[in-house]
This record gives sequence, structure tokens and C-alpha cells, in this order.
Amino acid sequence: MPESRFVWAMALMRVFAGCLEVTAALFMLRLGRVESAFRINAWLGIIGPTIFLVVGSLGLAGMVGRIPPLKVALLLGAVIFILASTQF
Repeated sequence: MPESRFVWAMALMRVFAGCLEVTAALFMLRLGRVESAFRINAWLGIIGPTIFLVVGSLGLAGMVGRIPPLKVALLLGAVIFILASTQF
């Protein structure tokens, strides 16, 4: 896959995530209840890290073979630390 396809895929995933966030905010305003807004926010809290992982995976896949294995390991370790920090 050419590099530009990875960039396009990453950008489209972020556009999708942004549209999802805006749509969720509009639903929160439309419903007008704290309980409903809290529930929507909880779903966004689950979806956000998933999109982060997908976009990060696409970026790593696009760089395979061009960066040393040690840097790949460090990047994966960093992703694990970021995900772990969101769990506590």
C-alpha cells in the first residue's frame, strides 16, 4: 500500500472520530439530561482509545521496514502506557 493511502486512512479515521464527537455533543444538547449526557460520554470514552489504536496501527503499518525494531518496540510501549493511564 503506498504511503499516501496510510495517510488518507489515518486522516479519514480522525475525521470520522471528530464527526462522532460533534454528533455526540449535539445528542447531549438535544436530550438535555445529565444522565443521558453521562451515558453518551461513557461511550465516547470507550470509542476514543479504540480510534487512537486504529490510527496508531495504521501509522506503524505505514512505517514498517523504515524504522528500527527498537523504535517500534518503544512506540508500542508508549501506546501501552497511554492506554494504561486512561484506565485508572
